[in-house]
Amino acid sequence: MRAPARLHLGVLDLHGGLGRDFGSIGLALESPYTEVRLQRSEQPECHGPESERVRRICRAAAEHLGIGSAAAVTTRAAIPAHAGLGSGTQLALAVGAGLARLAGQPFTRDAARALDRGNRSGVGIAAFFDGGLIVDGGRRSGHGLPPVVARLDFPAEWRVLLVLDPEMAGVHGEAERAAFARLPPFPEQDAGRICRTVLMQVLPALAEQDLPAFGDGIAEIQRRLGDHFAPAQGGRYTSPRVARAVAALETLGVTGTGQSSWGPTGFAFASSDAEAADTVRWLRRPGGPAEGLRVLAVRGRNGPAEIRLLTSGEGAAQSALLDA
Repeated sequence: MRAPARLHLGVLDLHGGLGRDFGSIGLALESPYTEVRLQRSEQPECHGPESERVRRICRAAAEHLGIGSAAAVTTRAAIPAHAGLGSGTQLALAVGAGLARLAGQPFTRDAARALDRGNRSGVGIAAFFDGGLIVDGGRRSGHGLPPVVARLDFPAEWRVLLVLDPEMAGVHGEAERAAFARLPPFPEQDAGRICRTVLMQVLPALAEQDLPAFGDGIAEIQRRLGDHFAPAQGGRYTSPRVARAVAALETLGVTGTGQSSWGPTGFAFASSDAEAADTVRWLRRPGGPAEGLRVLAVRGRNGPAEIRLLTSGEGAAQSALLDA
């Protein structure tokens, strides 16, 4: 079971005056990803990174599905935790979908609530089930998951530049809840500007494959949100090193810069594989702005999470997209 990372490009409405909270825009990525292997077992077994977390997910998923949790789960690859790439949601959904497939049961979006996912953003769940660039309409109290209101394919030629700081973690858990509680009210005018930018700039630019307009819109959203979250994360960016690298990208003229969720991962966009490769080399040069950081050039993912069905001792026998 392979689940894609998601890039969180911004929150639509932190004001909430129309009865919905948050709302998000985000993008599924081909890499990094979480990969788990599940096999039937007489007793629950968990191996690899995040094993204790996987045990909790197995229990919650099994209870929701009404099945036993006896399975051997091996985490073979993991999205970096607390990096702003949706690692918790993708791990939970991957394990839950794998258990459902072993039991011959469907796995739907409703399971996300049982796994404590989708409390603020619906982008990670939609990235798992649909892929592409996603906009959700925010959370309404007592009305389930945030609904997906727009979804577009990400151009195959474009690349996403990721700048990761392995020595830092973004705000998460109780600290995240406390940060939201301490932040001042979000201006209604700024929420309106962000929503207008998404609807009248970012989405049309993506539909027309106009990268400069798309990138300018994302950067505008990121500046407004970064200034709002600055008191909780020490500036527009959680990691000062990522901030310096992103500033260098802006000086170079790279478009669409920002930070995914609480970071520390920064991002930007390139029009082609060649442009992305040149930019990555420039960042990684000795003494360059990304020294000590991890820099990746990745594709967007326009399809759902993938399940590979294995035969004993023979490796991958069949590949199937998640049927949900």
